[in-house]
Amino acid sequence: MGKDSGGSAAVSSSSKLHNLAVYFKQHWQLYLLFLMPAFLLTIIFRYIPMGGILIAFMNYNPIRGLLGSEWVGFDHFARFLSSPDFMRYLMNTLKLSLFGLLWGFPIPILLAFLLNRILSSKIKQNIQLVLYMPNFISVIVLCGIVRILLSPTGMINSLFGTSINFMTMPSAFRTIYIASGIWQGAGWASIIYTAALSNASKELKEAAVIDGANIIQQIKAVEWPAIKDTVLIQFIMSVGNIMSIGFEKAYALQTDLNLSTSEIISTYVYKVGLLDGDYGFSTAVGLFNTVINVILLISMNKIVQGMNEGKGI
Repeated sequence: MGKDSGGSAAVSSSSKLHNLAVYFKQHWQLYLLFLMPAFLLTIIFRYIPMGGILIAFMNYNPIRGLLGSEWVGFDHFARFLSSPDFMRYLMNTLKLSLFGLLWGFPIPILLAFLLNRILSSKIKQNIQLVLYMPNFISVIVLCGIVRILLSPTGMINSLFGTSINFMTMPSAFRTIYIASGIWQGAGWASIIYTAALSNASKELKEAAVIDGANIIQQIKAVEWPAIKDTVLIQFIMSVGNIMSIGFEKAYALQTDLNLSTSEIISTYVYKVGLLDGDYGFSTAVGLFNTVINVILLISMNKIVQGMNEGKGI
């Protein structure tokens, strides 16, 4: 009986594949019409620009182009790594990323747990609206708001009766950058965890409440298992982007007096590449940044797989 059942299942699967192949053969023009634009856009804007990586190994001249520019090999990488400012740029980038990950990553998870405990759907929607709104403020507008609030005559100084210019303090830059990032993105980032929590078993939660479990125990036994895999994947992706700090925000919050902590690799690439016109060197620095990101992503995925029974990305 088992063999007959297995054989019929195999025949059914083979029949479905055959029917799909016949359908595709009859209507291939339709598939071509819908898939070709996406395929071409991917090739043109994703793969062809990869040829620009060659600029990192050249003294690139826009007039001569890739074929006419002088090939210098790894000279740009050696120049960057031997620069006296290399460690400062690298450490500033790593500190902003690591501290941002340390303080910013758990906040959306906590918000999701808190939102999940609100029983009234109307109140929950209103709170979510307030939390999500900052995400739709552009980075430049956000930086303008931050500068106004922290100016010597801004609201913060008015509240405390001081006249401190926080934007000129190198020691305050990381706190300002990270805190404003959490305010802007934590609510929106909590959406994915809120959605994952909807899969948590209501029966198990009710049983835990009946057994006298407190909030922490309910989260640990019922809600955390529902979002654990999502949290791990998000964490791996966050670590993989640890060197990819947005240039716009760091540059918009920079002043001449806080450069010692605000100058990061992405702002350095912008200044050297677009302002100074040293395209080859700036591309090499950007490529170095990308390679570090890939190494971190692969390494963290391996570590998580070892800690999570082989589960990773």
